[in-house]
Amino acid sequence: MEYTPDEWPDQLYLANTFAYDRAPHIYLAITARLSDYRQVITAEQGKALGIPKDCWTDTSDVIFMTSRGGMRYDRTFMSSFLRPGPGPENWVTRSNYPALGIVQTGPEELSIYVERDNVQSTEHVRRYTIRLDGFASVHAPYEGGEMVTRPLQFDGQKMVINFATSASGSILCEIQDAAGKPIPGFALANCKEIAGDEIERIVRWKNGSDVSQLAGKPVRLRFVMKDADLFALKFN
Repeated sequence: MEYTPDEWPDQLYLANTFAYDRAPHIYLAITARLSDYRQVITAEQGKALGIPKDCWTDTSDVIFMTSRGGMRYDRTFMSSFLRPGPGPENWVTRSNYPALGIVQTGPEELSIYVERDNVQSTEHVRRYTIRLDGFASVHAPYEGGEMVTRPLQFDGQKMVINFATSASGSILCEIQDAAGKPIPGFALANCKEIAGDEIERIVRWKNGSDVSQLAGKPVRLRFVMKDADLFALKFN
């Protein structure tokens, strides 16, 4: 069955909204999505799990939302943040409900905690890990791609990115003026090629990494990428 956005029947529970420590102006929400109209496992599977009939006639997973405050949430990413996974155990009612918050559990690691195997003797809480800032990324395939930001202003002296590439992948950055014209010294041809997998890498051009001369001015950032993910950026 197909639904228009206004008719979409999914229910959201446990908004679990909190300010992200590394960017406190952004609120993150790791939220349970219940599809109570969708039965995935069969009655035979439900009986084999030893759960009541009303516990196998719907299913749920975890979604990701953001907010800048107030009662407004942004659901840019409509796809699942954490799927139920293989086997019938987590395709039952209200399984995969997340606990509140995301905890940094290592220098480059965040953990989330999710209830699994609901209404079963094996019910438990499982820990899942992602990289710092790894909630979403701008991704480019092997064939390549690029992104240009809207005009922005920054404070700071150095541009730092959180990224990952393949062994043959790469990222290049160009700083443009507000009209989209490359700024001398910061054109694509001046950028030192970036490859690897790091939480914080300083972007460098042939003349160095100091971008303080552009601070406070409206600029655009152009990223040209190949087989790479850009998770976050900031100016230090």
